[in-house]
Amino acid sequence: MSSSETEQAKGLLNPAAVRERAHEMLAIGLADGLEHWKVDLDRLPETARYVAAVIRDQYPTLAVPFHARWRHLAVDGMDLWGPTADRIDWPDAATRARTEFDLAIVSVLLDAGSGPGWAYADAGTGRTLTRSEGLAIASLRMFEAGAFSATDGDPLRVDAGALARLSADDLAAGFQVSADNPLVGLEGRAALLRRLGDQCLKRADLFASKDTARPGGLADVLIARAEGGRLPAPAILELLLEALGPVWQDRLSLGGIDLGDCWRHPAMKRGDATDGLVPIHKLSQWLSYSLVEPLQRAGLQVIDLDGLTGLAEYRNGGLFTDLGVLTLKDPADAQKPWPVSDPLVVGWRAMTVALLDRIAPIVRAELGVTAEAMPLASVLEGGTWAAGRRAAAERRPGGGPPLTIVSDGTVF
Repeated sequence: MSSSETEQAKGLLNPAAVRERAHEMLAIGLADGLEHWKVDLDRLPETARYVAAVIRDQYPTLAVPFHARWRHLAVDGMDLWGPTADRIDWPDAATRARTEFDLAIVSVLLDAGSGPGWAYADAGTGRTLTRSEGLAIASLRMFEAGAFSATDGDPLRVDAGALARLSADDLAAGFQVSADNPLVGLEGRAALLRRLGDQCLKRADLFASKDTARPGGLADVLIARAEGGRLPAPAILELLLEALGPVWQDRLSLGGIDLGDCWRHPAMKRGDATDGLVPIHKLSQWLSYSLVEPLQRAGLQVIDLDGLTGLAEYRNGGLFTDLGVLTLKDPADAQKPWPVSDPLVVGWRAMTVALLDRIAPIVRAELGVTAEAMPLASVLEGGTWAAGRRAAAERRPGGGPPLTIVSDGTVF
């Protein structure tokens, strides 16, 4: 490996690189340079009106929270984590931040698409939940039960040792998986958490809190990196990409650096070792958004929130596909199974990031709000993600995505 390759690889591990190459992919699509996709920006205003209508329905006051895992830890408007956390007599703000980092990191890493055949019956609320909400509540209940803790008398934590020993059977029990209730990528999810545990043990400089190695140790790192109590949001992602890079299996690397959610596309031309590479970092960016509120509760001011990008997942991508902004050149492609590494999927995801940048100001104009009042994280929540789900439900039984994606449980 060369030092120049290492530096080029590091140049892909930030949201600016995601945004740059996403907009380049969109420009290629607009010039009809993509094999699988056509782009029609004339459909964007109507799509924005659809999103704005969804936001008004969900948030009549237009006070939209961030698109974060915490939104899914609620059932029928009842927050299942916040009141519990508020009742605890935390010794200091950093202790609560570590705990909430533990919960958010594990819950987000378990959030990849569940598949249409899985549901979670929550005894605490009496509700049967599916998809992201079901995965969130299942992970919360495992967390509350101490399933991720190796510390006697302290169930509300995630210890590296407990993760490193986690089996698919453990996860199946917690997520109520059976032959009649299958969860996509069960073994992949368990293996991902085991690798997270191993990585926590290997990188004590990042994960060791004052008592043990745990994902929540990252809270200490970010609090220490804040200057004058201010922390740029892109710094959260950059730390996550450094800390979590090795947990992703069978992904690309360059110069000895793990690239995570980064894929090849022949249209992305470069004259260096990053030729063809398209960084996306969806789960890591969603996790970044999800760590903002714990950091704020710890007393930090998180700035430059729009320095992060929109999220390239099937709800946002499905919105643009279902409303005609992105169209498959061959409609039969919608019926074929596609691996996440295929250029069709890579192009779709990259253009989704760029189109979220394009649609956000149009949505704000429809609603009469400023970017300060409704940052991209709120446009996503209110928002494009919810609108993508609604559009899918209007078009397909079960509300699945417009493409059939072969998932290992660690991408979507």
